[in-house]
Amino acid sequence: MSGSLIVVLTALDVEFEAVREKLDALRLHRHPQGTRFEVGRLAGGRCRIALGLVGKGNQSAAVLAERSIAEFAPAALIFVGVAGALHSHVALGDVVVATHVYAFHGGTSEDDGFKSRPRVWEVSHGADQIARHLARDRSWAGDLRAHRRAPEVHFGPIAAGEVVLNSTVSAHARWIRRNYNDALAIEMEGAGVAQAAHLNRALPVVVVRGVSDRADGTKETTDRERWQARAVANAAAFTAALAKNLAADERDRDRLEATGTKGSSQMSGTNRNIAKDNARVIVQAGHVQGGIRVSGEQAPPTDPDEAIAGLAARLQQARAAGHLDEDTYRAAQAELAAARETLQTTVPQDTGAVTLALKKVRGLVGDVAALAAEVASIIALVQGLS
Repeated sequence: MSGSLIVVLTALDVEFEAVREKLDALRLHRHPQGTRFEVGRLAGGRCRIALGLVGKGNQSAAVLAERSIAEFAPAALIFVGVAGALHSHVALGDVVVATHVYAFHGGTSEDDGFKSRPRVWEVSHGADQIARHLARDRSWAGDLRAHRRAPEVHFGPIAAGEVVLNSTVSAHARWIRRNYNDALAIEMEGAGVAQAAHLNRALPVVVVRGVSDRADGTKETTDRERWQARAVANAAAFTAALAKNLAADERDRDRLEATGTKGSSQMSGTNRNIAKDNARVIVQAGHVQGGIRVSGEQAPPTDPDEAIAGLAARLQQARAAGHLDEDTYRAAQAELAAARETLQTTVPQDTGAVTLALKKVRGLVGDVAALAAEVASIIALVQGLS
């Protein structure tokens, strides 16, 4: 397997199964603390998915989201499941993608009532743009449109708390309406997942919810009419398409980092180099056909095992120079050793596992720009093997 890995988490078994049905080549991945993930690949694509079940509630979602991030160093995290709609224009079966998530249970209780003090997390700009482009394209719906009304995709706030809301007249429902009247849907895990992603260098996280009820007292009826299964199927279809796009975006970034290219790929026709002191201008060129080799410089390695060995030596130099602390150095070297062993012992080479180990290294050495860039170039080299 190859390509960028996306973690997908769910709360309910029916949600887990809806995503699992879209994966091929599944294998069990056991975490040392007992959590079991299933890792597979989306059919027909290079996107790898690590799928996990967190159970209900923001607390368990936060713990297992943190665990999955540490275990897989993913390109992004998607939480997918069902939710109750809070506005009439959001139909049963529609998909809601969170622009930001309210943790609505925060507050203070005073003599004159309960005062809301929510926490809010916004989706990253890049992930939001990818999701919106996908929604406009509408190809993600695929066969869904052949069987029933094509679901709409709505973008807006989602409220995440610790209760199942199934009333429009209860005190809790009135409080939600008063304080969070722009929320499109209500659920129980999004805030925990968003917090875990926020604490991991703002990892892109997207909360995708299929609308299975209206949070209005009719949940038993909509469940009996199988809206939960239909809503999950719609959310899973959007999630699969979104994961492919997020993984492709990550691969593009890896290639740009590896080549040192930012923005436009077009080179300027005019180059101006200034050499001071003992420096010399070796090559000044505009458009160049073919490769360039500068006398005295070594060509970059084309063998991943050789490149990883060179990186291991540079990590040792960085530790000696004080750029890496001992714990970071040892953790990065352990991941490099695992990557080399995988390259040498798997046939065909498990480039996905190697890429995962290298991404963990990139996260560890991210504060040392030269090392992070070197890791990115090796990731691109490994992905080129597939």
